[in-house]
Amino acid sequence: MLDYLSGLNGVSLVGVLSQPDRRSGRGRKLQPNPVKEWALESGLEVKSPVKPSEQENEWIKERETDLVLVMAYGHILSQEFLDSAKYGCYNLHASLLPSYRGASPIETSLACGEKVTGVSLMRMVKKMDAGPIIDQESIPITKEDTGASLREKLAKACVPLIDRNLTELLCGEAKEREQDPNGVTYCRKLDKEDSYFDFSLTAEQLECRSRAFQAWPGSVFHYEGIPLRVGECRVSTEKHFKPGQLVVEDSKLLLGTGERALQILQLQKPGGKMLAVSDFLRGFPIKQPCQIAFASSSTLVSEKFH
Repeated sequence: MLDYLSGLNGVSLVGVLSQPDRRSGRGRKLQPNPVKEWALESGLEVKSPVKPSEQENEWIKERETDLVLVMAYGHILSQEFLDSAKYGCYNLHASLLPSYRGASPIETSLACGEKVTGVSLMRMVKKMDAGPIIDQESIPITKEDTGASLREKLAKACVPLIDRNLTELLCGEAKEREQDPNGVTYCRKLDKEDSYFDFSLTAEQLECRSRAFQAWPGSVFHYEGIPLRVGECRVSTEKHFKPGQLVVEDSKLLLGTGERALQILQLQKPGGKMLAVSDFLRGFPIKQPCQIAFASSSTLVSEKFH
């Protein structure tokens, strides 16, 4: 998106407000995020406070900023900040609002089995993702999508969305429509516990969650106290087993769920590499019969913000 905006005639990027540097990598050194890194390399002034304050509000005003565009910033912004640019503050939110307001719309929409998602361009108000909508760009969710691939698709979908609305935004003439309050749902921030397989869910639900959470927090079940991370998996059409029943059959690893069985194609043990199941089982035999202890999943989507 920044590459696109920087190449437009008549548009000038006056600065970037980004999250603070985080520790990452083997040495746990402070590292800038990709947005800040791009801005610094492009010679733009960058601010990266823990949370925007009056100083950042004045910084925007001093540059006589016409428009502020926000995406995945992670803060409820003050009214003073929202009013700091001449024509306002607009957000690119990675869902088709009013559905999936909140912190994890990309992964949650995929985990919940949605067939379509998209990006919503909206004017920001002092309430999470509740502002009036300017326009939306829809994209299909395929059976091959993971959280990472869907994130990339949605990033690319921002370009045509901004392209057809930027002129009106910069003139203060963008048309708005209020969100339908009857369609509002919220998704929460993901945590490590979301990785644990809940075998009361259906095989299709677990397969969707596995693709959605592939990068983080992953998909895990415990075998004899050892956490095993699931890579690729798919719904099996062959048999049904009891929820939590782990079956090795004809070099296949099948897991019983609330409905149908899940075939696990890749597994990883702690400290090891992700391996094809046939290779994994040669070095890590699974006893038969085997019943795995349940882990309950918490709700990903609600009609209220908690």
